Amino acid sequence: MDLIGKFSRVMKITAGLFAGMAMLHAGAAERAQAPAPKPEMVENCPGLVASARPLVVPAGLRLTALASDQVRITYAGHSTFLIESPRLVRIATDYNDYVRPPVLPDIVTMNHAHSTHYTDSPDAGIKHVLRGWGPSPEQPARHDLNVQDVRVRNVPTNIRDWRGGTERHGNSIFIFEMANMCIAHLGHLHHTLTQQQLNEIGRVDVVLVPVDGSFTLDQDGMIEVLQALKAPLMIPMHFFSSFTLQRFLARAGEKFKVEIKDTPSLVVSKTTLPDAPTFAVLPGR
Repeated sequence: MDLIGKFSRVMKITAGLFAGMAMLHAGAAERAQAPAPKPEMVENCPGLVASARPLVVPAGLRLTALASDQVRITYAGHSTFLIESPRLVRIATDYNDYVRPPVLPDIVTMNHAHSTHYTDSPDAGIKHVLRGWGPSPEQPARHDLNVQDVRVRNVPTNIRDWRGGTERHGNSIFIFEMANMCIAHLGHLHHTLTQQQLNEIGRVDVVLVPVDGSFTLDQDGMIEVLQALKAPLMIPMHFFSSFTLQRFLARAGEKFKVEIKDTPSLVVSKTTLPDAPTFAVLPGR
């Protein structure tokens, strides 16, 4: 090959290298300009998980036995729900001195952002009292309790303190696994969730959501949390008044279906969850 041919070949190789480098730089620039993806649910809820789609069956005030695939959820008020498993293990969420369920629960969960979410004197007949905060910010609460056909575990989150700062691990999202479903109670949630927290929670079937938009997370932040969790059924709580509730539902209605229920109880199973993400509004406040 003569000198001119060698030079031509070198030039072609050099041009190819420059073109490849330009493409790499362009790709890096595009990645730098693209917004970071928001955290979202990617994992199934560990343990018992619903796999099929479903109907929500109103239970009224009927407190009879449940089928092996059914869970009854009754809204007592504020952030307190009575959750009953097929074997009638009874759980009260955010158990406090002001709003309590009509029957003595076997398990209670609590958070301590305000006194309406915990009590220092739970009924002595309650077998399992699970506090959503640990002895210090460096020692978060960690629960993983099994009682008959129920598993209860928690994922710690932060809360605002009274001085406007942050109290690390002052709240817990409690997850209840039963009847092949996972139910999450967000507690007094003050911030959106990290990918690590979402992975710990796992895919949930039902989520109990504080919707006041001020004392807990603001409306846009809560919608972001719900879109990340991807639960087919959502039940609002912690809304104080019909005005606050309707304000949130107007915002949520842009993303989700909304159904107003006549009774404070629902019986839910893995085969009766909505086909599209739906808010089921139970009477109460």
